[in-house]
Amino acid sequence: MNNNINIIRWSIILGSFLIISSILWNTYLFFQYFKNEERIKMEIWSKAQIELINSDQENVSPLTLDILRNNTSTPMIKVNNDGSIEHNNIENLNLTDTITVSKLIKKFSKENKPIEIKYNNQVLSVLYYGNSTIINKLKYYPLALLLIVFLFTSVVYFFYKSSKTAALNKLWSGMAKETAHQIATPLSSIMGWIEILKNKNVDNTYIDEIQKDIKRLNTITDRFSKIGSVPALERKDIVFETESTVEYMKTRSSNSVNFKLVKPKQKIITLLNSQLYSWTIENLLKNSLDSMKGLGDITIEINETNLLVDILIIDTGSGIEKKLYKKIFDPGYTSKKRGWGLGLSLSKRIIEDYHKGSIEVVSSTIGKGTTIKIQLKRAIS
Repeated sequence: MNNNINIIRWSIILGSFLIISSILWNTYLFFQYFKNEERIKMEIWSKAQIELINSDQENVSPLTLDILRNNTSTPMIKVNNDGSIEHNNIENLNLTDTITVSKLIKKFSKENKPIEIKYNNQVLSVLYYGNSTIINKLKYYPLALLLIVFLFTSVVYFFYKSSKTAALNKLWSGMAKETAHQIATPLSSIMGWIEILKNKNVDNTYIDEIQKDIKRLNTITDRFSKIGSVPALERKDIVFETESTVEYMKTRSSNSVNFKLVKPKQKIITLLNSQLYSWTIENLLKNSLDSMKGLGDITIEINETNLLVDILIIDTGSGIEKKLYKKIFDPGYTSKKRGWGLGLSLSKRIIEDYHKGSIEVVSSTIGKGTTIKIQLKRAIS
C-alpha cells in the first residue's frame, strides 16, 4: 500500500515537473520568436529611414511613411554621424541630459545588437533599440509562473502538514485518554483492597505509602485525561506550584544533585492548570537530571515583570547543540537510547497551546549546561 502511494506521489511530482518545464521551454521559444520578429521590424524601419533620407519629401513612398509612423511600441535612440540624437517611443527624455541618454544607449545595447544605417557603405547613423512592452512582459512571465507554482506548492504543503499534524494530535489524544482509562480501572480495585487491608490491622505505615503512590497514579491519570481537551485554568501562585514540584523531584533524585530555587518572597498569580504545569516542570527537571547523569547542580529561577513571569531551568549537564534548540521540542525527537521523545513535545504543547505562553532554549554550552525558559502572562486582577 505504501509503495503504491509513493509511486503515485512521485508520478505526480514528475508530471508536474514535466508540465512546468514544458511551459517554461515554450515561453522561452515564444520570447526568442518575438525577439526575432522585433529585429526584422527594426531592420525594415532602418531601411525605411534610408529611403526617407534619399527621397524627395514629395516622392516618399506611402509604404515608407506607414512603416516609420506605425512603429509605436519599440523604444529607440538614433545617433547620427554628425553627433545629433533622435529618439522615438521614449516619454519625457531630455536629450540634453547626456548621462540619462548614455545609460539608455548602454541598456539598449545589452538588450539588442545596434543596427547601423548605411548608405553607399557609409554609416549615416546607429540605431539603438530596446525591448518592447510585450517582450518585457513575456520576459518576466516565467518568473511570475514560478512564483505562482511556489505559492500553490506552499499552500498544498501547509495543508498537507496541518492535516497530518491534526491527525497525529487526534491519535496522541486518543492514546492519552485510553491510557488514563486503563490506569483508572485497576486503581479503583487497588483502593478497594486498601480498605480491606485496613480492616485486617495491617501496619498503617505500609498503607500510607501505598496511598501516596495511588495519589500519584491518580495525578498521572488526570494529566493524561486532559491531553486533547482544553483544560481549565485557575488563578494560582506559580511560586508555590513550582516549589511543590521541585520538592517532589528533589526527594526522588540522587543526593549528588544540588537543587537551588531562587524565588521572590511575594506570590505571583497566573492562570494555570496545576497538574499540567507540574508535569511540564517535571519533564524539564528529568531532562536536566538525565543530561547530568545524576551529578551536578540544577537552579530554578522565578523572575517577574509587570505583565510576565519567567521560570528558568538551569543545569550543569551535557548541553545541546545550537542547531537542536528548536528540534528538541519536536514529537519523537530524543537523544536517549530509550524513550519515545514525547516529554518536551508535551511540555511545549502544555505551555504554548494551553497556557498561551512560550518555552525555549535560552542558551546551552556543550559540556557545561543548558538554560530553558518558560514565560507566562501574569493574571491581572
